[in-house]
Amino acid sequence: MSSALWLAVLVSAAGTLLMRLLPLLWMRRRLARLDGDERLDAMPQWLGVLGPLMIAAVLGVSLVPTTPGALSWLATAIGVLATLAVWWKLRSLGWPIAAGVAAYGAVVILAGLATGA
Repeated sequence: MSSALWLAVLVSAAGTLLMRLLPLLWMRRRLARLDGDERLDAMPQWLGVLGPLMIAAVLGVSLVPTTPGALSWLATAIGVLATLAVWWKLRSLGWPIAAGVAAYGAVVILAGLATGA
């Protein structure tokens, strides 16, 4: 691998580590200042909202196709519908994601076969 790729991998790894480590260290220091009071009230409100906000951001980015076109939007819509349908039926996390990815892939593959691409 080239040195630029190794540098990108190292920067990504460091960023991932810091995103997890810094809030942990910050909360430890905050709890130590509060005399070991480990109640839920000790956690700041914004920290409890941070996780759902990150999930919403990832969902928003995932819903927009990288190459906008009719096929991409159709595959995305069918993938989202498959995800929601399986979630509605099973109320779990893993199977709906697998169903959505499979539906998206099936639409892209079948459309490619139909157009001869």
